[in-house]
Amino acid sequence: MPEASEGENAAALQSDLAAGAIFDVKGKVVAISGGGSGIGAMLAAGFCANGARVYIFSRKETAPFAASLSARGPGSCVAVRADLQNDESLSDLVRLIGDREGRLDVLVNNAGTNYNAPLADVPRKAFEKVVDVNLTSLFRLTQLCEPLLRRSEAGRVINIASVYGLAPPAMPTHAYSSSKAAVVMLTRHLAIDLAPAITVNALCPGPFHSRMMRATLAGDGEAMAAQGTLLKRVGGPVDIVGAALLLASRAGGYITGVALPVEGGVLLSKM
Repeated sequence: MPEASEGENAAALQSDLAAGAIFDVKGKVVAISGGGSGIGAMLAAGFCANGARVYIFSRKETAPFAASLSARGPGSCVAVRADLQNDESLSDLVRLIGDREGRLDVLVNNAGTNYNAPLADVPRKAFEKVVDVNLTSLFRLTQLCEPLLRRSEAGRVINIASVYGLAPPAMPTHAYSSSKAAVVMLTRHLAIDLAPAITVNALCPGPFHSRMMRATLAGDGEAMAAQGTLLKRVGGPVDIVGAALLLASRAGGYITGVALPVEGGVLLSKM
């Protein structure tokens, strides 16, 4: 071990390492696909509560939710109607953010869909739709947002994958799990393509309260889902927002190409 040298700890002593400084997202421009429900809504609320200017978009009406977040502050939230499967709609969305903000600091690719059925009962169109929404549309939106992300001092892309993209579940989620596994690989490709200016990471949630999980968690489903985790509970807003703030802020500035499980130990519980 080399001898200590004078001033070798200067960076640690001189850096502002307070949590409020390194996790700060105040004033950041954040776009969240599918931000009106489930994990997307949790993330929208979390960024808004920390002073970000948030844009949520989906095909459904989310203006009342956005207005409620803006009323709470200290950040703001704007709802935009957009169809992820339509390039013209996506271009209009990106143009709107560009005209209003001039840049995009954080893109959260959260929107997704699912189709569960036994192997023999999965129609081609159903499989293709899941892949199109969960993977192809994510890729296309990131392409379109790249110029705005490059105008940021520290651009961030956060892809919402799934623990099912890391290990297949017992349920017949062929299209969903495959598309989420592809999101993990695409995250790595994009991290290479967009470095060093923009970091790209994926969050891989386990069971969370969301519209997609509603049927699964109904009745005794929540207890069963909780038993499938080491922590014996279903995830909530703090769990996913904390991970997203890490990746969106200075605290995560040296992290890219990572698929971070936020799943209460689901993967280890299977071992």
